Amino acid sequence: MFILVINPGSTSTKIAVYENEKPMLLRSITHSAEELRQFNDITEQFSFRKELVISELRRMNIDFNFKAVIGRGGLAKPVSGGVYEINERMMSDTRNAIHKHACDLGCLIAYEIAKEIPGCRSFIADPGVVDELNDYARISGSPLMQRICIWHALNQRAIARRFANETGRKYEDLNLIICHLGGGISIAAHEHGRAVDANNALDGEGPFSPERAGSLPAADLVRLCFSGKYTEQQLLNRIAGHAGLAAHLGTNDMREIERRINEGDKKAELIVNAMIYHTAKNIVAEAAVLFGNVDAILLTGGMARSEYIISRLRKRIDFIAPTFCYPGEDEMEALALNAYSVLQGKCEAKEYK
Repeated sequence: MFILVINPGSTSTKIAVYENEKPMLLRSITHSAEELRQFNDITEQFSFRKELVISELRRMNIDFNFKAVIGRGGLAKPVSGGVYEINERMMSDTRNAIHKHACDLGCLIAYEIAKEIPGCRSFIADPGVVDELNDYARISGSPLMQRICIWHALNQRAIARRFANETGRKYEDLNLIICHLGGGISIAAHEHGRAVDANNALDGEGPFSPERAGSLPAADLVRLCFSGKYTEQQLLNRIAGHAGLAAHLGTNDMREIERRINEGDKKAELIVNAMIYHTAKNIVAEAAVLFGNVDAILLTGGMARSEYIISRLRKRIDFIAPTFCYPGEDEMEALALNAYSVLQGKCEAKEYK
């Protein structure tokens, strides 16, 4: 059974072809800033990215005989974890979602490609809006606003299961704190297979990151909103996009920033160390959610490749539980295996309602 995997990111679209559980093709299609600048929002990129995916598959002489196409899930609305069959309601909700991210395109492209292939099914799995929060976690200090989570559910779950397999245990038997260190930083407390607490890593909660502001002083933000100096979109960009390291240092590239630090740039050193400080603080806070009963802390994502970041994080969090590092992400394999499990009948795809 051949499975096509599609994982759109902010500046690239990753694709993979799996035969059952075996990867046959892995590609990353890069999109330049100039190419993307012609589009007003993420959903307008749909046709552009879809055609690039099809062209790349044809260029590699891949037959379109897929049994399933699975895309990275979007930010339509909160759902429980698992695999979902894509339907028209999901497509509509994704197009009209309040929160926008390139991952939305995974659902849209997967559905449209699968529709043209006889007998082919389309899925998403563990989208970033998986919501398994406990009741305490939803309540904020104002009844006007409820806490929501937008996090790296797919990769965190994949890393959790990988760690469990490596240690001869089941994910459902473990208490874990997992931190995904990417363009955004998501931190979740996993209690026996359920993420009972996680931050909104997209637009305004948790530590700041290469591209996002994280939690901000609320009253100062309100005053900025009414200062007349910024439009709504400009301020939203200051929360996600031109925020975090990008706002402080003019780049979100950790390799460039570490080069500056090694050359004696004290401002870069201060800002990165502050990001590490706030990340550690948020990781340790999740131990309270688990009553201090933490089997392990798992660090993953692109920035987990940075010895500078990981070594300094560990100094602040190792007292909680043993810390393990899984650089990068397992999203492509996780998507493929989720689709394969449904095709095999080992699990049933959920209906999106």
